Amino acid sequence: MDEITTKLLETAEWRKATRSGDSGDCIEAAPLSDGRVGLRDSEHPEKSPYVFSPSVWEAFIDGAKKGEFDF
Repeated sequence: MDEITTKLLETAEWRKATRSGDSGDCIEAAPLSDGRVGLRDSEHPEKSPYVFSPSVWEAFIDGAKKGEFDF
């Protein structure tokens, strides 16, 4: 991961769904100041998160809202 991304992730404000409660079993997302979005496993926040461009994130959210990932 490049130095700029690392710095952005260090100051990121991570969010998780309220449905997860206090269990910690959730995926957390953070908007980065350059428009990208970080995504990490809340059970292992020390691991490197995935970072997505705004267009990739928007496509995923659109598909999730349409039920395309309902298994």
